Amino acid sequence: MASRADASDIPIRPERPDLPAPSATRRGQWHEVTMTRQTTSPTPQHTPTTTPTTAMPATTTDKAPAGGKEGGLACMAVAMLLLPVGDAFAKVLTGTLDPVVVTMWRFVAQALCLVPVALLLRHRLRGAMFSPIVALSGGLVMITLSCLIGALSVMPIATAIGIFFVEPLILTLLAGPLLGEVVGPRRMTAVAVGFLGAFVVIRPGMSGFGWATVLPLLSALSYALNMIVLRRAGRTRSSLTVQCGAAAYAACGMIAVTLVLQGAGLVRLAPGEMPVTSWLTVAAAGAFAAASFVLIAEAFKRAEAGALAPLQYLEIVGATAAGYVIFGDFPDALTWLGIAIILGSGLYTQRRERRRAPRGRRLLWARGARAGRR
Repeated sequence: MASRADASDIPIRPERPDLPAPSATRRGQWHEVTMTRQTTSPTPQHTPTTTPTTAMPATTTDKAPAGGKEGGLACMAVAMLLLPVGDAFAKVLTGTLDPVVVTMWRFVAQALCLVPVALLLRHRLRGAMFSPIVALSGGLVMITLSCLIGALSVMPIATAIGIFFVEPLILTLLAGPLLGEVVGPRRMTAVAVGFLGAFVVIRPGMSGFGWATVLPLLSALSYALNMIVLRRAGRTRSSLTVQCGAAAYAACGMIAVTLVLQGAGLVRLAPGEMPVTSWLTVAAAGAFAAASFVLIAEAFKRAEAGALAPLQYLEIVGATAAGYVIFGDFPDALTWLGIAIILGSGLYTQRRERRRAPRGRRLLWARGARAGRR
């Protein structure tokens, strides 16, 4: 980020009785205006003795990384294909551990993996990492991942992720009451069609997954709320700062929740009984998550959100491939129909939002923090 120099860094001209002191404008630019002394005539004549000069504070600017937009698109594509791999590791762990315990270890591993990343990229850290608004983001991330891993424990990855992708539609609905943005009838119609697609995927009473089909919806709602929180937090913080802080809060929160549930006899936390393979799986889940987050942050540093948004749907491709290769799961025809409706509606609402909203108020910018979901 650009940094402004102190006033002491600005060269000061020797004082002259016929020159006023430099004045500062709202934009932080320093202007020196020179005038001659006033004459004794009724109408004073002010003639500049020198050309007005503007001394700008010393600033540093972040140069666009080599590769530009193409590099950003590549980073986003790879990240979207890696995210489901982390989900697959979590699903493997739910075979022997309670989903709550899996979520806790996932957050712990993720936070530990982000420590060296934060040290390596410390020049990108900006703003307070630990604050109430970042803690709120961490709490919403806890809910998001807990619900998603709970769903993954009983349903195919592609199905859970497909339902989760109603999130852009939920965010569109929340934009009016929480952000004061106007949502037109076309986008509202697209939202309704998207939820119809979710109904096709869920098929209440027919899908065989029971109550678990509600979990991806709760995960999407929590994530959409987190996007709104991140919109405010990101005004004074970099995305890496928010991500690291939220991961730390989420890890601590999940440890506390797990200990409380263990005390109530609802879950069993026995790290000493976990085999080496389980620890390696936990480490892999955290590593893939951290790698995805770094790639996503790099993608949004290189390219605009509007160009990157459609690539998020590559996650469905990765989820389907991971589910089929590792678990032998493949969605049926009705599930694919519902997923197609959800994705089509999401793409349409994002396209309409980009065309109608001013650049500074686009909801899509918040997707730069998409890594907060995992």
